[in-house]
Amino acid sequence: MQNYKDLKVWVKSHEITLKIYSLTKGFPKEEIYSLTSQIRRSSSSIPANIAEGCGKNSNNDLGRFLNISLGSANETEYFLLLAKDLGYLTTDDHRLLERSINEVKAMLISLIQKIRS
Repeated sequence: MQNYKDLKVWVKSHEITLKIYSLTKGFPKEEIYSLTSQIRRSSSSIPANIAEGCGKNSNNDLGRFLNISLGSANETEYFLLLAKDLGYLTTDDHRLLERSINEVKAMLISLIQKIRS
């Protein structure tokens, strides 16, 4: 067990989630129950699963939750692309978030490998 707030990957993924919540306030109202909700859920699932995994008693459990976080990061990456292609995100906002998501994915992969070894 460890404090998830001490992990750089948790801090970065939490920051991404806050940014996504802020940006999605400007999405069309008809998207509130679809894309807005989906992108918020997938992004918040990244730090939430890191936190849950850190509360477990084994590295196997932690690794499982980190894998779930990685899946959520991939899902978020797609929703960001969709939002950009639909014209809901600017190219600059998309580029910044995509870069951040890719950093989180790399950090998660590295942490998963470390835990498994």
